[in-house]
Amino acid sequence: MKIRIIGAGLAGCEAAWQCARRGVEVELYEMRPVKSTPAHQTDKFAELVCSHSLKSESENTAPWLLKEEMRRAGSLLIRIAQETSVPAGHALAVDREVFAAKVTEAISAEPKIKIIRQEATRIEETDGLTVVATGPLTSDALSLEIGRLSGSDHLFFYDSISPIVEADSIDMEKVYMAARYGKGTADYINCPLTKEDYDRFCDALVAAQSVEEHDWENLNYFEGCLPIEEIARRGRDTLRFGPMKPVGLRDPRSGRRPYAVVQLRQDNALGTLFNMVGFQTKLRHGEQVRIFRMIPGLERAEFARLGGLHRNTFLNSPRLLDRQLRLKVLPRLRFAGQITGVEGYVESAAIGLLAGRMAAAERFGQRLEAPPATTALGALVNHITGGASAQTFQPMNINFGLFPPLADEERYKRGHLPRKPALSARALNDLAVWLDGARQAAA
Repeated sequence: MKIRIIGAGLAGCEAAWQCARRGVEVELYEMRPVKSTPAHQTDKFAELVCSHSLKSESENTAPWLLKEEMRRAGSLLIRIAQETSVPAGHALAVDREVFAAKVTEAISAEPKIKIIRQEATRIEETDGLTVVATGPLTSDALSLEIGRLSGSDHLFFYDSISPIVEADSIDMEKVYMAARYGKGTADYINCPLTKEDYDRFCDALVAAQSVEEHDWENLNYFEGCLPIEEIARRGRDTLRFGPMKPVGLRDPRSGRRPYAVVQLRQDNALGTLFNMVGFQTKLRHGEQVRIFRMIPGLERAEFARLGGLHRNTFLNSPRLLDRQLRLKVLPRLRFAGQITGVEGYVESAAIGLLAGRMAAAERFGQRLEAPPATTALGALVNHITGGASAQTFQPMNINFGLFPPLADEERYKRGHLPRKPALSARALNDLAVWLDGARQAAA
């Protein structure tokens, strides 16, 4: 029986290739050019609609590690990206037209992949194993179908993203733990601001440059989703009576209430990432880093993800998907790519690679477990299928904050030893074991 894959973007192409490499026939559905999207310009597969960069190729960075794992796992997309690369310093950037053309050519030439140029609007009982990889601009008809199957309250049509800070970059001497009015446990990190701190912060917010909105996004923000800089423009005190209100948050060290407070809430089960509560923003990334480092305690903050608001379609994956990337209520249906809540080209292709391998294994009556969470591939799967909080789930790029601590983590902190090379070495060792086990199981 063929595996049906819907969407020939980065994730869908990688999933189809991985299935075909394992001897499984695929029906790959792509609605372009019969029906296009507001963002796409061509009918080519794996078209890059925004940047042409696949991020850092500097060793021991998280983006490099993810690409290196994919290289070792036989990724089509990473191989073609290297073949079509253009000079970009320490990043892997591609000639987007040549990249898309070569991916289209490779997929079209694979005899086990049948390409069907039509919009998929229904997922029927008779469809068998299916992978949905339709990305952030999933068509309205298919979005309704996914909503019907998963529950429409678990399918989101825009991102309202607050920045996420790596916990070990927060200066804990300048902040304090507390819950408002002392209710519940003191789980929030509170960054206290004086009036002078607050005034400087507001001035910087109002003067900062925002990202230009695409015509096709048309967000029409509702009041509960206003960018923080828009709130600041409504008046000097709007932030400290809104997301930065200090009421009920006395500093236990002084017994006094700050003039304003920025709250950070734990964002993953490991406690390595903290979300800046209510700080969704349209500021340019460079502006975010500069301005948010003005907040006491965040002067040296490292951001696992920066904020944003834009149109997107993604699942509440921690609630809906199992570790096999399957819909819990309909296990023959898998999801891959940005619709699962990963952010970025490489991350999307990575989930496509795993979804394709898992679907192919299931087609032969086997089960391929996800890579361990100590790997970049496994860390992404772990995050979207339960490591992240379902209540605050938002799309995420690969970053070292998603990885479990090293066995001797304290030694690295005390001795100021380089953690990232150690995390990378552990990941590649564990990936080799996983790949070897996958080969033996398939033999």
